[in-house]
Amino acid sequence: MHLPFWLTVALLSPVLVYQGRKARRTTIRLPEAGGAPRGQYGSGEPERRILVLGESTAAGVGVQTHDQGLASQLAKRLYQRTGKSTAWHSYGINGATLAELMTQLDLSALPEADLVLLSMGVNDTTGLTPRRRYRQQIVTLQRALADRFPGPLGLLSVPPMDQFTALPSPLRQVMGWRARQLDRVYQQLARTRPEAFVHLCYPAVTDPGLLAADGYHPGERGYQLMGETLAELLDS
Repeated sequence: MHLPFWLTVALLSPVLVYQGRKARRTTIRLPEAGGAPRGQYGSGEPERRILVLGESTAAGVGVQTHDQGLASQLAKRLYQRTGKSTAWHSYGINGATLAELMTQLDLSALPEADLVLLSMGVNDTTGLTPRRRYRQQIVTLQRALADRFPGPLGLLSVPPMDQFTALPSPLRQVMGWRARQLDRVYQQLARTRPEAFVHLCYPAVTDPGLLAADGYHPGERGYQLMGETLAELLDS
C-alpha cells in the first residue's frame, strides 16, 4: 500500500468525490470513432501488422473515424519511414478498466499481428484500481496474448492526468499522482521482464490545439503526434 497517497485521498475525499461527480456531469461525452477499425498502408500482403488494444484512445474517441485514430496514424508513420506495407487493427472499449477489457476481449476474433500495443490506465486511475491487482491483470493479459502473438506486449505510458486541464484541482493533481503510480507498474514490468513487456513513453497531449472538443481526449492532430512519436520509438 502506498500510504501517503491513500492518506491524501482519505483527507480530500469529500472534495474529490464532489469534483469527480461534477466533472462527469459537465464534461462533453464524445462517441467512439466510426468506420472500419482496420486498414492498411501500402499494397499486397502486409509486411507488418499492428494491433492496438485498450480504452478510449484505442476506440478512437476524439476523432470521427478510426483511420484518424492511433493505430492508423502509427501504421501510416511506420509505412512512411520504412516503405513496408503495414496493416492496422484497433480494438477499444470507451470507459473500460483493464478488468472490463479482459472480460469482453475475444482473442479468437483478433487478427494476426506482430506488434501488439496496450493503451490503458486512465479508467483504472480514476477507479483507483490497486496497483498489485493492476499488475496481476497486466501479467494475465500478456500470458493470454502470448499464445497467439509473438514478441513483447507494448505498454503505452499512462497519460499524465495532472496535466488534464479539463479536471479541477485538487482532483487533477491526485489523479496525476495515481497515473504515475500505474505507469511505474509498466516501467517495472518492462525492466524486470523485457522478454514480455516494453514500455513506450510518448509526450503528453496537452496542447489545446491537439485535443478534441472535450479537452480530454486527443483530436486528429493529437493522434498524429502520438503516431509519429511511437513510430520513432519502434523504428529506432
